[in-house]
Amino acid sequence: MTKLIVGLGNPGSKYQETKHNVGFMTVDKIVKSLNISFTENKVFKAEEANTFINGEKVYFIKPTTFMNASGLAIRAFLAYYNLRPNDLLVIYDDLDMEVGKIRFRQKGSAGGHNGIKSIIKELGTQEFDRVKIGIGRPQAKMSVVHHVLGKFDKDDYITILKTIDKVDEAVKYYLQTEDFNMTMQKFNG
Repeated sequence: MTKLIVGLGNPGSKYQETKHNVGFMTVDKIVKSLNISFTENKVFKAEEANTFINGEKVYFIKPTTFMNASGLAIRAFLAYYNLRPNDLLVIYDDLDMEVGKIRFRQKGSAGGHNGIKSIIKELGTQEFDRVKIGIGRPQAKMSVVHHVLGKFDKDDYITILKTIDKVDEAVKYYLQTEDFNMTMQKFNG
């Protein structure tokens, strides 16, 4: 069954390796480890890479619409390839979880995340798989915007790189087994 793996983030070097771009960082790692690379797809407003895993087509995208309009690229991609929301896996940051924590979920609200709000609005459903990666809460008196658009400190960056490796392993496990419940049980934590 064809799958679409989406990393959320903001395009451009200004946002590279910021906390809000942990979804991009993770999908970059997965794509690189599969020996494929991204190309710009202007039709879908996304960077796209694809390969076959177990004889099934897998697409990886990073929307170039900026975080708050991520759903536009995803909706267009799903429609063009005749995919359903249950063929989708979205990887993104979560500031309500400690740095490096991973949570797999099958559905749910946006929890204040603008990228997820956009996807839910565009798809008309909350029923899609996701991987949330903890980036921690802002320090006292720091705004949420400044926090999510800021870079990781050295220790947190090391933690995030290890987390990205674990999510890379989990996504590949999911694509091999096509069983999100088993993946959740094995990798949540």
